[in-house]
Amino acid sequence: MTEKYEGGCHCGNVRFAAAGAPVLVEFCHCESCRKASGAPIFAWAAFPADRFALSRGTPRARRSSDTVARAFCPDCGTPLTLADDRFPEEIYAAAGAFDDPDALPPAFHIWRGHRLSWCETADTLPRYKRFKYQGELE
Repeated sequence: MTEKYEGGCHCGNVRFAAAGAPVLVEFCHCESCRKASGAPIFAWAAFPADRFALSRGTPRARRSSDTVARAFCPDCGTPLTLADDRFPEEIYAAAGAFDDPDALPPAFHIWRGHRLSWCETADTLPRYKRFKYQGELE
């Protein structure tokens, strides 16, 4: 049986679904994610783009950098997805926007070089200074 993950925004006007296991689930500490979410740390679940679909509503998208487009609910403002031109085969969905976020625990931290000094986590997950694929552990 194929895993299926469903979620949506706070007001319920935008809904989405992802099929199969995520490519990765991560905590991000970058300034861009902090500014877009208003949170000191943000969790993303990445899925192959061809296994992720909207099931209701139309999010609004905006470019937050030259390579990244972020989508959010135009009614309630919930951050929903991130598309990065450097990883066109993946879509990143806000882990907290899934109906069962406990089913998508993060496996590592990225962009710890941007971490706020007053935000420390108690987990023992690997911590990368930038992207995981760059391999530079903290």
